[in-house]
Amino acid sequence: MAESKRPSRPVDDEGAGILRAFGRQQKILRERIGVTQPQLAGRIGYSEYLVGAVEQGRRIPRPEYVDQVDVALDAGGLLKVAKPELLRVRYPAFFEDFAALEKEAVELQVYDSQVINGLLQTEEYARAVMGARRPPASEDTIQQRVAARLDRQAIFDRQPPPLLSFVLEEAVLRRPIGGKEVLRGQLEHLILIGRRPHVEIQVMPTDVEEHAGLAGPLTLLETEEQRRIAYVEVQSTSQLIVERKKVRDIEGRYGILRAQALTPRESLDFIEKLLGGQ
Repeated sequence: MAESKRPSRPVDDEGAGILRAFGRQQKILRERIGVTQPQLAGRIGYSEYLVGAVEQGRRIPRPEYVDQVDVALDAGGLLKVAKPELLRVRYPAFFEDFAALEKEAVELQVYDSQVINGLLQTEEYARAVMGARRPPASEDTIQQRVAARLDRQAIFDRQPPPLLSFVLEEAVLRRPIGGKEVLRGQLEHLILIGRRPHVEIQVMPTDVEEHAGLAGPLTLLETEEQRRIAYVEVQSTSQLIVERKKVRDIEGRYGILRAQALTPRESLDFIEKLLGGQ
């Protein structure tokens, strides 16, 4: 398998339109049989919040959600036929290959230097990040991308859980993207996630003299087939790296990064001190 580079496709509102159309269909079918959002949530085993967010086009429903809603609303397959389109609009083109691998990864290692990683972002922080991009995207596109980002976070609840490791620059934790309240909520979220037994979050202090990550952000993952793959992304252009020597070099770099950063325990203490100083 060769390395692949994929440029981004032009941003449009097609995906957001598909989400809105699915949400309207679900709402019409639900109201047709006199079922409320809380009642539908109880029938399918999902939260009322998710049911409402899908109907508003703010969340991308997963295939299993679509199947259960179709049955619960006696839709006769009307909702199920939308699954291919919903899957197609989930991510921008440059991210599709990695997203498919991430979903099944048994181990994930990430270093970020500009923003908090998408898997760790709150909805408010993710929206602020998307809204800060230039040229700006439409509100519908931002909504679609935020929904897809939040959907990826199901990886934390997979069974058996994958091993997840993150190294974040101190500057990222201090940058008030979205404002101080958004950052505060984000830091609180990091502490909660970082306490999970299969998640380790480490902070790279700004004042370190030796730094193995100066080449930029990186991600490493391992598949169930024990394939080790690296992923790098910059300016909406991505690259999957599978050549063993190059992957090994990146693995070594990440190992040094972890050694240079604060330990997971020290890092959570550091984040708590940042919160206390706000």
